[in-house]
Amino acid sequence: MLGRTLQEVSAALKQGQITPTELCQKCLSLIKKTKFLNAYITVSEEVALKQAEESEKRYKNGQSLGDLDGIPVAVKDNFSTSGIETTCASNMLKGYIPPYNATVVQKLLDQGALLMGKTNLDEFAMGSGSTDGIFGPVKNPWSYSKQYREKRKQNPHSKNEDSDWLITGGSSGGSAAAVSAFTCYAALGSDTGGSTRNPAAHCGLVGFKPSYGLVSRHGLIPLVNSMDVPGILTRCVDDAAIVLGALAGPDPKDSTTVHDPINKPFMLPSLADVSKLCIGIPKEYLIPELSSEVRSLWSKAADLFKSEGAKVLEVSLPHTSYSIVCYHVLCTSEVASNMARFDGLQYGHRCDINVSTEAMYAATRREGFNDVVRGRILSGNFFLLKENYENYFVKAQKVRRLIANDFVNAFNSGVDVLLTPTTLSEAVPYLEFIKEDNRTRSAQDDIFTQAVNMAGLPAVSIPVALSNQGLPIGLQFIGRAFCDQQLLTVAKWFEKQVQFPVIQLQELMDDCSAVLENEKSASVSLKQ
Repeated sequence: MLGRTLQEVSAALKQGQITPTELCQKCLSLIKKTKFLNAYITVSEEVALKQAEESEKRYKNGQSLGDLDGIPVAVKDNFSTSGIETTCASNMLKGYIPPYNATVVQKLLDQGALLMGKTNLDEFAMGSGSTDGIFGPVKNPWSYSKQYREKRKQNPHSKNEDSDWLITGGSSGGSAAAVSAFTCYAALGSDTGGSTRNPAAHCGLVGFKPSYGLVSRHGLIPLVNSMDVPGILTRCVDDAAIVLGALAGPDPKDSTTVHDPINKPFMLPSLADVSKLCIGIPKEYLIPELSSEVRSLWSKAADLFKSEGAKVLEVSLPHTSYSIVCYHVLCTSEVASNMARFDGLQYGHRCDINVSTEAMYAATRREGFNDVVRGRILSGNFFLLKENYENYFVKAQKVRRLIANDFVNAFNSGVDVLLTPTTLSEAVPYLEFIKEDNRTRSAQDDIFTQAVNMAGLPAVSIPVALSNQGLPIGLQFIGRAFCDQQLLTVAKWFEKQVQFPVIQLQELMDDCSAVLENEKSASVSLKQ
């Protein structure tokens, strides 16, 4: 049961094949077994079991709340959860218990979902590996998969040490690990520059970033207000669509949300005629740093669409080369502004120094934030200085508009969706990852994803195939603003063609038979 999709388990609950309490207990048991992955910061066992009990009563009375009723989910620890500690993996918020739920969390609970816990992340979501939080790094479940371990045995040069585990990607790595290790069926992440799609690619999951304004940001502790979007991590596209249907819609508490353009209940149609599609391939994304394996799979994916009659066009996004610098200036500027609220006065950490208010501020922020956060605050304040504002922040905003217009022009040329890589390569070992500093790592790992956030577009990462090392590789589809349903419909068709294999974690699971039962052999392999 643990290896099935959300949709399959929802059907099993409705048919009485399993109860919400039994399902909840199975997930809680697996969370304990996989504690070494460090996916969760807080496990809300009592809350989840109580919710499961209420769900069970509804099923017995024939009053199910829908597809999410009784489904175990997890939430990244930068979403506010009433009565449950919310830390952002930072000393600054350690011990902070919000008095309210984020809108997206409340919507999941209103649909009957079971909250298994809060997941690990980079401190305040500033990173691309889920390695920089105060609770330690998250380990990628694929480090312990049968597929990866067998490939390592075949390679006499590979190390076989327990310390040589792989990163999940970030900053929503805890949410990705939680879904990948079968401890829940869906998880919320946040996506500011690729923080949902990046770990999805490394963990063999679907990672969906909705259009900016489609899903409420209320209760998501902000990193960059103009780019942050709640993201969705699931095992298949249909599951992501189910969760999106529960979350999408206007929110009076978030003025950036728009009227819901999605018809509900939100069920994805099958793509009737692929030949009517036009797929765009951005030529600027073919960069030297891209691994040969990702490059090959990207090319084969384009060929797959072409073989089915779709039109595949090379398009240009001419300002792509400026996007990383532009993103850095805008991101750190908003970070500097947003982090000013953490001053030790009303909530969060406060130092013991009481010499003066200024000294207390300075010491509190020094103790509460790690080097990465402090570095971004300093950078942002530099860009916002009166003498620098026009040359940096204003100029970056103008470049952001040019980048957004590049996408508009591409779509106006007749392209329906863009097909790009998600990451430069497969997941790398932790010891290799930490050789680079945080800023360099983020610039490299978010190179294909952050422009989408600046333009406010929907994007989804789909797992495509296993690398020569037995690790997942994902590709990204980008759609027009608020054409999320069309984007997911294309992604669903593509997912069905490539038939990505299920992770094999026999050593970690009692219920591995269900996983093996679900494993699918590729009907169209892109690894030929």
